[in-house]
Amino acid sequence: MRAVIENAPIEQLTDAQVRALAQQLLATVSTQEVQLRHKQATIDKLTHEMAVLKRLKFAAKSEAFNAEQKSLLEEAIDADLEALSTAAEQARAAASLPSVAPKEQPKRQPLPANLPRREIRHEPDSTQCRCGCAMKRIGEDVAEKLDYVPGIFTVERHVRGKWVCAACQTLVQAPVPAHIIDKGLPTTGLLAQVLVAKYADHLPLYRQEAIFERAGMSLPRSTLAQWVGACGVELQPLVDALKAALFTRAVLHADETPVAMLKPGHGKTHRATLWSYGTTAFDPIKGVVFDFADSRAGRHVQAFLGADGPDDSDGGWRGTLVCDDYVAYKSLFGKRIIEAGCLAHARRKFFDLWVNHKSTVAEQALGYFRDLYDVEREVKALDVDERKRIRQLKAKPVADDLQAWLVAQRQKVPEGSATAKAIDYSLNRWTALTRYLGDGALPADNNWIENRIRPIALGRANWLFAGSLRAGQRAAAIMSLIGSAKMNDLDPYAYLRDVLERLPTHPASRIEELLPHRWRSTALH
Repeated sequence: MRAVIENAPIEQLTDAQVRALAQQLLATVSTQEVQLRHKQATIDKLTHEMAVLKRLKFAAKSEAFNAEQKSLLEEAIDADLEALSTAAEQARAAASLPSVAPKEQPKRQPLPANLPRREIRHEPDSTQCRCGCAMKRIGEDVAEKLDYVPGIFTVERHVRGKWVCAACQTLVQAPVPAHIIDKGLPTTGLLAQVLVAKYADHLPLYRQEAIFERAGMSLPRSTLAQWVGACGVELQPLVDALKAALFTRAVLHADETPVAMLKPGHGKTHRATLWSYGTTAFDPIKGVVFDFADSRAGRHVQAFLGADGPDDSDGGWRGTLVCDDYVAYKSLFGKRIIEAGCLAHARRKFFDLWVNHKSTVAEQALGYFRDLYDVEREVKALDVDERKRIRQLKAKPVADDLQAWLVAQRQKVPEGSATAKAIDYSLNRWTALTRYLGDGALPADNNWIENRIRPIALGRANWLFAGSLRAGQRAAAIMSLIGSAKMNDLDPYAYLRDVLERLPTHPASRIEELLPHRWRSTALH
């Protein structure tokens, strides 16, 4: 009926149909106004945040940080400003609002003439005019981009020929190739190099600036920071798709590690947290997503997993979560999420007891854990059903003996002693610790994800972010892609370079094709 009304000439409509059509149009206009107000509010929020950061950048010069911390803070602010600018422009485009005219930029200096150059020609698919005449090449436009492989800068010369028809004056030229940073200086190779160096090799931008200087090119850290900020915004949809892919898995690991965050205005650092969520070693999909938060509170885990909704129908993740005994995870467990404990944490309590006190109780407990891990090594490469069968046959009797032995030993040791605490840790979590015995898809411990997050500790000296969470969240997003690439045995540089090359023209509806666990089969073209 609605289609009939909308397609019919208005003079053929009845009074009732005209009123219905008017109501439809008013409802459409009302909806569009609400959407426009929401988009404008987003733009206003981003603009306000940019103004705050600009004031912060000016005030940072007087902060009571050392020179290295000030440099890191300035890098983060510059990257944040570029990220906000990029996000605001995207929001204006989505709302069909005019772009804000950028401030006049200083004219870019030509790239050094001594750098090696590689010419890439872009010509029309056909030089035959629609009128039938052959077109003539009358000139060309040249754009140069800076490329880099470790230690060597080169220049890509993109040459776009101009072809004109003498008869009808039609001018044809190949379009400008799409780029992740519109009209930007760097190639995707140079961008990938900066991102991998910063987020995988933990080289802050001021150190990269010095490395590039030795290679013969002056690239201010403020410029590098702008590139990082812009790339962070463009890569975010890919990280969102990676999170969605993880949410399809029935088993996930979770872990957390503290990182330092600068607090402008206070002259000191604040303890923030990097949470990690990843698939298991048994899962055919290999991926990890990092989530940066300003604290270690459980609300961050609930928000990430969608477990903070009022009921089980709000689209949050459902499955079994392998984690340690940290209290932040406790509020998750119920109908939707099942807890699986970490056998390695339980073993570690007795290992520390043995190392520090040479406890005979600890020595005996470690023997039981050794037998359990012997079974895990045996079943590592088996399928889910066979892994469960062998565990039930060989590991469950050991676990039952260990539990009975722990109960007996607990009655013999003093209350509050280190031995009592080690025993209580296992007994109080026994159901979660042994859940893996009845499910071949579950790992015995959380070591897989802990090994993914451990290399980050090496870069903690460089984990100093601006007062907002934006820089930390950008780092977490890019490290999610780098970490997932490593889990899939990919070279992070090659992966990011290819993804940054393809993102500008890749259909948003097929973004999952660029995820690390799928990239190998789609990138070979």
